[in-house]
Amino acid sequence: MTATTTGPGRGPQDGDGAAPSRAVVVGGGLAGITAALELADAGVRVTLLEGRPRLGGLAFSFRRGDLTIDNGQHVYLRCCTAYSSFLDRLGALHLAPLQDRLDVPVLDVGHPSGKPRLGRLRRAALPWLPVPLHLAASLATYPHLSLAERAAVGRAALALRGLDPQDPALDGTDFGGWLRRKGQSARAVEALWDLIGVATLNATAGESSLGLAAMVFKTALLTDPGAADIGWAHVPLGELHDTRARAALDKAGVRTLLRTRATGIARTADGTWQIGAETGPGTAEQLTADAVVLAVPQRETHALLPDGALDEPGRLLDIGTAPILNLHVVYDRKVLRQPFFAALGSPVQWVFDRTESSGLAARGEGGQYLAVSQSAAQDDIERPVAELRARYLPELERLLPAARGAGVRDFFVTRERTATFAPTPGVGRHRPAARTNTPGLYLAGAWTATGWPATMEGAVRSGVHAAGAALSELGRPHVSPLREAV
Repeated sequence: MTATTTGPGRGPQDGDGAAPSRAVVVGGGLAGITAALELADAGVRVTLLEGRPRLGGLAFSFRRGDLTIDNGQHVYLRCCTAYSSFLDRLGALHLAPLQDRLDVPVLDVGHPSGKPRLGRLRRAALPWLPVPLHLAASLATYPHLSLAERAAVGRAALALRGLDPQDPALDGTDFGGWLRRKGQSARAVEALWDLIGVATLNATAGESSLGLAAMVFKTALLTDPGAADIGWAHVPLGELHDTRARAALDKAGVRTLLRTRATGIARTADGTWQIGAETGPGTAEQLTADAVVLAVPQRETHALLPDGALDEPGRLLDIGTAPILNLHVVYDRKVLRQPFFAALGSPVQWVFDRTESSGLAARGEGGQYLAVSQSAAQDDIERPVAELRARYLPELERLLPAARGAGVRDFFVTRERTATFAPTPGVGRHRPAARTNTPGLYLAGAWTATGWPATMEGAVRSGVHAAGAALSELGRPHVSPLREAV
């Protein structure tokens, strides 16, 4: 069955009586949702196409028995102003609260004693302390580094504060080499720089662009004292990025088509766009639009781009990807008292308590559900589940003595093989801007030139940028809290 429509969505005519502007957004991840909301809020009639049966991209939930599982642990920081505004736009900010102040428990099991040793990275309780003094006390007492290493870290942080993340020269330099030149020991890289960098960049220091690393550390730790306070969803991610996002889109008048993929886009002689959409074999729809936002991964974007849209479209294929692995463990008793912790001396990276958000607590059966988040997981991403279980359950017992002897009710794995773009040195020159060479065609996605690594913040910012470029070309004002946050 084939259907044809003259334009996306339904809405009032423009104030001058002319037909309203029409836009199609391809991709229902955070970038696409953001672009669709921004365009609709400005009076554009929007259709959003998403190939999956849900919204949210790679930050989603699914059911496993009676539990609701996030595919991976996602966090954001207080400096992620665009993502915070996005949640507020969805009426969901209260469902992903921030810490009162940065506080990261760090357990080291590599100590010669063999016993887990606890340290903390946290900002001072005194709100008036300026940067970098807000972290000075924590660094001075951080037990996982020697006194000399702590002093060297302070000097490197001051040098990092003086860098301009937008300097093209930094993009082609690797962060690990820069740290070595600044006197950072291998232990300092492991216990501090990679502890933070791997989780935010999805790469080790040696595999990361200095420009992106400088952006992360300057923005989070070396600007505002509260910038690095951590927030995370206290409900399933699907409640935020699917259920609430869909409700916001519906209210804004966006026509959302799930299980629908774009098969091709073409610009016509009169300057409008024809977008082929397919919901299944033999079921197609032809959409007409004044603007198109491609908010899909770089390879899908490359396949849909018309000739001439980018000077060097092949560069999109030079943007690599990096995996994230998540291990999910349901114990028959409580084994962790903190909401989360980071680990040293172990292959385990970060561990979060998901007992409440998954619905396990509501079942009244006791037990605890922990999610182990493993970034830059190239070595583990293809390991069989049995092998991962044998590797990581003993590590959790080393880190958490209460887990020794606890029964494991369930152990399973979620894998995102292309979770993020790889932040390798030189990647910046491959990341395109929102505006293309072809009028009416725009790009969005965390992999575009946002200045941020592949985070939820970067995805939302890219959607704001793409919508802003489209509205400018359509002659419409772009005034929104999200734009102000960017």
